Amino acid sequence: MSEINIVPYVDVMLVLLVIFMATAPLLNQGVDVDLPQAPSDPLPDDEPDPLVVTVNREGAVFVNTGVRRDTDQGRRVTIFSLEDEVSRIIGARPNLPVYIRADHALDYGVVVSVMTVLQKAGAESVGLITDPPDISAAADNG
Repeated sequence: MSEINIVPYVDVMLVLLVIFMATAPLLNQGVDVDLPQAPSDPLPDDEPDPLVVTVNREGAVFVNTGVRRDTDQGRRVTIFSLEDEVSRIIGARPNLPVYIRADHALDYGVVVSVMTVLQKAGAESVGLITDPPDISAAADNG
């Protein structure tokens, strides 16, 4: 018999088609995030100073308009006053990019609650700021 049996190939392709059809709607949901210690593109230089909300290890929230001032944490606010503060800033600058800089040891629920408050305040999209991975530590582990 000199014919090629393509039935297994068709079966595999149909399974892959079903997997892609099931996962495609999930890719459009959720928040666009970059994980901590993940390689990512730097913020563009031509972008205006964004609104950065910093949450430290203890859960204290700071608002800062300008990610390029790394030494300045910003003004400390409570989670309850964050919505008013951010809505005033976004009202003055409607297309302002909004980012969260959160400690990696922070509880995930705190980050989600900050994101929810930011979206209620009018932020169309919220990104997460990460640090670039430590290349020397990755080379030692590999």
